[in-house]
Amino acid sequence: MKEIVLNGRKKGMVVLIVEIILLIAALAGMIYCAATGDEDFVNMPVLFFVCVAFLTIGWLPLVGLKVLKPQEALVLTLFGKYIGTLKSEGFYCVNPFCTAVNPAAKTKLNQIGDVTSVSGPVSTASNGKSVETLDIGNRISLKIMTLNNSRQKINDCLGNPIEIGIAVTWRVVDTAKAVFNVDNYKEYLSLQCDSALRNIVRLYPYDVAPNVDTTGDGVADEGSLRGSSEVVAARIRDEIQQKVEIAGLEIVEARITYLAYATEIAAVMLQRQQASAIIDARKMIVDGAVGMVEMALERLSQNNTVQLDEERKAAMVSNLLVVLCGNRDASPVVNTGSLY
Repeated sequence: MKEIVLNGRKKGMVVLIVEIILLIAALAGMIYCAATGDEDFVNMPVLFFVCVAFLTIGWLPLVGLKVLKPQEALVLTLFGKYIGTLKSEGFYCVNPFCTAVNPAAKTKLNQIGDVTSVSGPVSTASNGKSVETLDIGNRISLKIMTLNNSRQKINDCLGNPIEIGIAVTWRVVDTAKAVFNVDNYKEYLSLQCDSALRNIVRLYPYDVAPNVDTTGDGVADEGSLRGSSEVVAARIRDEIQQKVEIAGLEIVEARITYLAYATEIAAVMLQRQQASAIIDARKMIVDGAVGMVEMALERLSQNNTVQLDEERKAAMVSNLLVVLCGNRDASPVVNTGSLY
C-alpha cells in the first residue's frame, strides 16, 4: 500500500461561505414564493422546487469539510477504496461520502498521546499521571510519542531471571501502511517491542561474565546489560525498527528505564555483589599494607636505625600486616624490656 498525499484541497472556507450564501438564498426564495399570491405562485413553480431541493440536499458539501491541526492526518476511503491522506494543517473540502479510517483510534496504551473516543475533555492515565486531553476522532497523530511498556521478567544469557522495562519513542511516517498493512498499529508496535526486548536481552548477562559472547563474532567480550546499556538499547531499537517497517512506523529511540534482578534471586545476588565488593576492597588493603611494610623495612635499613635479623623482620611484618589489615583498631603493646 502506497501513501497518496492529497494536496490542493484547502478550499473549505470558500465552500463554507458559498454554501451559507446559497442556503440563505434558497430560504429567501421559499419565503418569497410563499409570500406571493396564488396567481404568482403558479407562475414560479420551478423556483420553489429548486429552493426546496437545495434546502433538502444542499447541506451535503458541509459534511465534506475537514479541519486538521499541525501534525495530524486523515486517511480517507470512498466506498471502501483508499483515495488519499490529508497530512498538513488547514481547512479542507473533500467528497462528503469519504470516510476517515483509523483502526487504532480507540486503542489506549501506556503512552503519551492516547485519548478516548468521547467528546469533550477527558482524563487519561499517562505514565501514572492524570492529563486532560480532547477527542481527535479518526485523526492519526504524526507527533513523536513515547510508549512505556510494562516490565518483563526475562532470563539473561546465564539463566538468571531479571526484570527490565523500556521506553520507546516513535511516530507514524506512512499513514497508509499504518492503517491498511496491520490490523492495529499501536498494538502491533507494543507486541513487537516486547518480542524485540526478549530477543536481545537473552543474549547478554546482567553483569560482566567470563566466556560470554554477546556480539556473535565468536570472541568473548565484556558486554552486559548493566555496563552496556547504550549498546543494548541501540540493538533493541534496530530490532523493533525492522519489525515495524511494514506498519509505516519510525522508531526514534529506545531506552532502558528499569533493570534489576527478579525478586526471587535479588537477595542472593545482592550478597554476591557485596562479597565481590568486600574481596576487591580487601585486595586493595592488602596491596597497600604490603607496600607500606616494604617501605618501612627499606627505610629502617637505609638509615641504620635498627638492625633486625630475619626472624625479627618476620615478626615485624606480621605485626604490621595485622595492624594495617585488621577490621578493628589495634591495641598496642609497649615492650620495655630487651628486644632479644
